Amino acid sequence: MQSSLHDRQHIQTIIETALLVSAEPLNLHDLKKLFAEELRAELLHEVLEAIQRAWQGKGLELVKLASGWRFRARLEYQPYLERLNPEKPPRYSRAVMETLAIIAYKGPLTRGEIEEIRGVAVSTQIVKTLEERNWIEVVGHRETPGRPGLYATTKAFLDDMGLKSRSELPPLAELGQLVVPEVADQ
Repeated sequence: MQSSLHDRQHIQTIIETALLVSAEPLNLHDLKKLFAEELRAELLHEVLEAIQRAWQGKGLELVKLASGWRFRARLEYQPYLERLNPEKPPRYSRAVMETLAIIAYKGPLTRGEIEEIRGVAVSTQIVKTLEERNWIEVVGHRETPGRPGLYATTKAFLDDMGLKSRSELPPLAELGQLVVPEVADQ
């Protein structure tokens, strides 16, 4: 083993740098690839916790998401950052949000099961919108005639929502702020 692995601060600096410059969350496997030598999982977790502590009280925080670790701005600083990019985040129709919520809270489900819960047909455009956003995907097929696809949420969905797992989903009532009223002819 090279002496650099014995220098915990050096390891922490390398991992912190990788996390700061990465556009995507990095999982433990990705972080281990930073080093030529094998890095113990226990040491890696200790270093990640040390980085989290080091960033307490600052504008950024290190968080663990579904697909790995990433730095993000603390929520209390979002209003300031939004001034740099005043574009509004996409707003989705009630039908899109209902479909997403059903899949997130009850999935994996077939399209027919989603329609049964919603009480109306799920248009191809709704499914396409959620797939293009990379929030849902077909994860298998029901063993029934026609072998319909089973839709489930993706790790990208959890990452975008700032969650590690579906068990952290907020109550459904909180989703209302993202919904725009339906236009009569939709």
